[in-house]
Amino acid sequence: MDYKLKIRSQIAHYLDDFDSPIGITINLVILWLILLSSVIFVVETYPISSYLTSVLQQIDIVILGIFTLEYVTRFWCAESKREFVFSIFSFIDLLAILPLFIGLIDIRYIRVLRWFRVLRLIRLVNFEAFLFKVKSEDTIVIIRIFLILFSLIFVYSGAIYQVEHQTNPEVFDDFFDALYFSVVTMTTVGFGDVIPLSQAGRILTVLMIFSGIILIPWQIGILTQKIFHITQPGDKVCSHCGLRLHDRDANFCKICGTKLTNNAGSN
Repeated sequence: MDYKLKIRSQIAHYLDDFDSPIGITINLVILWLILLSSVIFVVETYPISSYLTSVLQQIDIVILGIFTLEYVTRFWCAESKREFVFSIFSFIDLLAILPLFIGLIDIRYIRVLRWFRVLRLIRLVNFEAFLFKVKSEDTIVIIRIFLILFSLIFVYSGAIYQVEHQTNPEVFDDFFDALYFSVVTMTTVGFGDVIPLSQAGRILTVLMIFSGIILIPWQIGILTQKIFHITQPGDKVCSHCGLRLHDRDANFCKICGTKLTNNAGSN
């Protein structure tokens, strides 16, 4: 294999690898940078000192540089440049960094969608020691649903803040005002105490309503099914002690430790 091709293949492997320590570390760093960038975007919507503003802007420039380097590296490593450019993740990556270079509207909140690139990390990171146990497929689906809903609300909040803050600063004064409006609109509660004035804001409001009507009941329905599935005992019966009330993803008896099989002890 050509030496340059080998290097590109190795780098591409680590950028999307969730098995090796190097791959996990790279993707964890990207995840925390996404979170930090999102926090900076939110904080900058509030009245803060000029010094803190300067510090946050410098940090965000560094984050932007890292994300740009990552995008260029992924492009260089891609076997098919065309497929890479037109993939959904690459489009989101480019959308998050390009406007800051060409001076258009600040859409850093788009970066939160990059969470889904590293979502598979929840299968591998061991939370047992200090948080919670995430091993079953059902639990992973539940976490994914919460991330989808949170990300959608966050992106809509950032968007409505950007388009309404200039024309309607008293109503959309900070990110929490935009978040409140997004939650109320998407859940179709519609108190009517916050009203967008700009054309773009009204279009976004319509999109929020449609998203709330279509997506939220759908995701909550899946969530309810998964929670019901998790809380119901499985059909695994211990062949040694006869215990039946095991979790569906259990591999060993919770009483005696005997390895379980799906049909053990069944009639």
